[in-house]
Amino acid sequence: MSPLSGAAQPDPTPAGTPLPRLWLLRHGETEWSRDGNYTGLTDLPLTPFGEEQALEAKRHLAGIDFDLVMSSPLQRAVRTAELAGFPNPEIVPHAHEWDYGDNEGRNSAQVRRENPDYLIWKDGAPNGESLEQVAARADRIISRVQAGCHTPADHDPDAPPVQNALLVAHGHFLRVVAARWLEFAPMEGRRFVLGTAAVCSLGWDKRTPAIVQWNL
Repeated sequence: MSPLSGAAQPDPTPAGTPLPRLWLLRHGETEWSRDGNYTGLTDLPLTPFGEEQALEAKRHLAGIDFDLVMSSPLQRAVRTAELAGFPNPEIVPHAHEWDYGDNEGRNSAQVRRENPDYLIWKDGAPNGESLEQVAARADRIISRVQAGCHTPADHDPDAPPVQNALLVAHGHFLRVVAARWLEFAPMEGRRFVLGTAAVCSLGWDKRTPAIVQWNL
């Protein structure tokens, strides 16, 4: 999908408030993401290439007037935000990656040798988080961004509306955020491939939640 302007969507809510756009930025490469290992709460730094990726992401976000910038508390996300031009994001504790439990640090090939039918989207993480728990955290982000806009996710209609918000976080978590923005079941996040330091935006087709751009 081609990049579009960062301006607020033109179709207003019944109250005359523009609908918000949520921009997503996955953190840059770490050693474990490079090697395909599940990286949940382990707080790894970016690799040098990951830092280059984060600097490149800055180009896709330049010129957008963000009135809300949020980051996962993990250093790979905070550093990505800094390199992308946002040195002081709001740290959101519930924007961390899926807690992979017993699978932390392992790759999917190792896990499937033991359980050939394993799929995290249906099986969750042993001794970690369920998909429903991840989705509940994602819904909190969406409710915050859509507050004051009179959408189904708006649980604070008196809040000042957001026009452009940025969330810097993690692959699986952002895929769940995308699914929930689109009003899909959280497991449909499996359909949204997301590379390291990729930029995406979620918005609207009239009043229908939609993907505006994905995996830049």
